[in-house]
Amino acid sequence: MTAAGTPAPSRPGAGGPAALPLIAAWVAAQMGGALTAGDARREFGGVSIDTRTLKAGDLYVGIRGERFDGSEFAGRAIDAGATGIVVPRGWHATATGRASASAERPVVIEVDDTTAALQALASGIRQESGTKVVAITGSAGKTTTKEVTSEFLEARYRVVRNRGNFNNHIGLPLSLIDLRERPEIAVVELGMNHAGEISTLVRVAAPDVRVWTNVGEAHLGFFASLDAIADAKAEILEGATASTVLVANADDPLITARLGAFRGRVVTFGIEGDYADVRASAVVERGIEGTSARVTTRHGAVEITTPLIGRANLANILAAAAVAEEFGVPLESVATRAAHLRPAAHRGEIVRLAGGVTVVDDSYNANPTATKRALDVLASGTATRRIAVIGEMLELGERSAELHEGVGRAASASRVDILLAVGGAPAKALADGALAAGMPASSVHYFTTSDEAAEAVVALVRRGDLVLVKGSRGVKTDRVVDRLKTERG
Repeated sequence: MTAAGTPAPSRPGAGGPAALPLIAAWVAAQMGGALTAGDARREFGGVSIDTRTLKAGDLYVGIRGERFDGSEFAGRAIDAGATGIVVPRGWHATATGRASASAERPVVIEVDDTTAALQALASGIRQESGTKVVAITGSAGKTTTKEVTSEFLEARYRVVRNRGNFNNHIGLPLSLIDLRERPEIAVVELGMNHAGEISTLVRVAAPDVRVWTNVGEAHLGFFASLDAIADAKAEILEGATASTVLVANADDPLITARLGAFRGRVVTFGIEGDYADVRASAVVERGIEGTSARVTTRHGAVEITTPLIGRANLANILAAAAVAEEFGVPLESVATRAAHLRPAAHRGEIVRLAGGVTVVDDSYNANPTATKRALDVLASGTATRRIAVIGEMLELGERSAELHEGVGRAASASRVDILLAVGGAPAKALADGALAAGMPASSVHYFTTSDEAAEAVVALVRRGDLVLVKGSRGVKTDRVVDRLKTERG
């Protein structure tokens, strides 16, 4: 370890220490469970909660949800090759007798709560691994910040990141179980849509470095106000010690108002001004070509140019740069890697079609703040016409119509030539907001489904058009992108 408590850097790609073995007796102890059948010395190859993807030799954990009970599939898991199962106490199925006569008897671990047991196992592995953990939360940009942070850290360390958006009370533990391979650093994201969920994830991950990107309207339908969302996100501050680091957005007053509750050390990031520890100035937004800025930290300054689009992504890069600096990654390495970043799938991808049409595919998810930022990028792009396909933004609660109307007004102000709103009544409110703000009726279209919108977009686009596609996943605006690729690509 260095004096700062970070892992000593290794050559990227170099081998690490031996993996932690998943021995049945140790697993049962971590879970607070009873090993009621099988060999306590059995070693499992991995951990699975899904019989469809389970590998031979895995330990199957029968997670219980609102609409299913995974223990009912324990027998199927053994048939698929599981050598152990985790089930509720008092489980009385006959699955353990289903192994062939030549096979060893499967291990059975009985626990009070299978989800809590999975979390406890992940926590135990996290502590035993010696891995430093970086955890990221926020209303928007978590996945991009996770990916960029990982890229920067990989300049000096062996790094793992949680798979896809495995960021909830089940997905995060599954990702942390990968720490048994003993990477030097793990970068994970923490998601939530209710109060108390971040607390659980922080307790399981025990992060050394926490990153809080922003507070926005995402999941407002589950909260009374933005302040309530900020309070729920502020659970990222819990359980800190004097050595814990928080990387926080200095441009977000809902975050800065809560920093006094943090027991560790705070490092801030921000755009413009001289108040943040890691800050960007001389920002040049080049539309779909990306962004440039001068990034200054306590260790110096560097010019950064990235293909990631918009100020929101620049903020994500600043957060990642702050984490990288904490781990001793040189600014020059950050700048070099920033120049080669690529967006995650459906998160600001630039798709250039053969017919001269350019698509900004930001269809993975949406909230009002992020959608307005995407419209700013659309406005700054060079194009014959600017077309916005905006799907309904879900989970906004009683303010949904009002917030959608605001996005419609923003579309009108952002030099959008054609607007297509997709979804239910809130999407209609978005279209109405654009009309009320002065967009011509001939330029505003409303569709109830993404398939209908896709049909219209394919018919109306022409060479030189720049098309933004954004919406909540449940609205499936990615189908618009797929249709354009198929028929105009």
